[in-house]
Amino acid sequence: MTARTTPRILMIQTQAENAGAQEIARLLAGGLGTRGYEVHQLFFYRRTGGFDNVPNTRFCALDRPGTPLAFGRFLWRLLSEIRRVKPDVVLTFQHYGNFFGTPFARLAGVPVIVANQNSAPEMMNRVVRLVDRWSGSYGLYDANVTNSHDTEREFAHHPAAYRRRLVHIPHGFQNKTSSLSEGAARAQFGLPQGVPLLGTVARLNPLKQIDAAIRILPKLPGVHLASAGQGPDRERLLGVAAEVGVADRFHLVGEVEAERVGEFLAALNVFLFPSRSETFGLAGVEAAQTGLPVVANDMPVLREVLETEGEPCALFVDASDTEAFAATVGGLLADPVLAGKLSRAGKRLEQRYSLDAMVDGYVKVIEGLRSGAPQRATTDVRTA
Repeated sequence: MTARTTPRILMIQTQAENAGAQEIARLLAGGLGTRGYEVHQLFFYRRTGGFDNVPNTRFCALDRPGTPLAFGRFLWRLLSEIRRVKPDVVLTFQHYGNFFGTPFARLAGVPVIVANQNSAPEMMNRVVRLVDRWSGSYGLYDANVTNSHDTEREFAHHPAAYRRRLVHIPHGFQNKTSSLSEGAARAQFGLPQGVPLLGTVARLNPLKQIDAAIRILPKLPGVHLASAGQGPDRERLLGVAAEVGVADRFHLVGEVEAERVGEFLAALNVFLFPSRSETFGLAGVEAAQTGLPVVANDMPVLREVLETEGEPCALFVDASDTEAFAATVGGLLADPVLAGKLSRAGKRLEQRYSLDAMVDGYVKVIEGLRSGAPQRATTDVRTA
């Protein structure tokens, strides 16, 4: 039998949908493919049709396992799929991707495993955190990728053996700038014409705090809010909008395909990013790079990633403070000079977060591990 010469990579993560972690996996798969790797993707379960037509993609289950029997079948399918692909390298994403993917990859005999710390800390329970600490310290992960310095600081007090495997690779992204006019973009999504329009792109999850964005609308007469995404918080958000009397000014457009996110952004006047916890904040970076002025929740990680050459690409405010949030958004809508300044700064983000640089970073890690070179962090974990 002829030995395989093309390195085979299997990317494992939790659910198939159009969201931030999945977008990074999609872009990374494409970039690695152009560099000569054979890339496969494996999801624990299918949440939406976002990956139905992506080549070399499989699902362990069509729905989230909800019974002990279904969970057992999922685990067996996970092991079977890894063995079927026979990857040279496994990349795991999200906390449960790391939690289940790495031990089963080891059990299947995969020689190189790279974990990714791209789940918001608040999404990880104590058991997951403890297992992650153990896995990173005792070598279940050969390398452990972080995407921001703020995320690195989460591990500042972990054992030295854990920190030695940390590698800092900032996210890269695809330019989402659209040629559509504002009016044409709004028509595409059935959004109102001739009104100030705020927007978000996020999974409908309480952690994203879209309700905080809804609550500012009563203080901004005539302003509308559109949200692209799907998730379990949908009915609650509609209830909040009805409760505060803005149901007619809150528009849910559903999940938007990655290729059409730029069209949605072109419909907006201001992008809101009120999320309570992030490891990077890809949606905010993508929006700012198109030239949209951004108002973001005031968190260290968002201040870190939403700046270029020392200049902020967003306004930062405590999103839980409705008065301050509304005043910041209202002030931005009324100040075209400030909006223009943010827009110019945001457009420079494409140079800071190059897609090629992200892919090259992973290639360097993968090839270093495959050659047996000791893995060293590309940046030190800072405690301040």
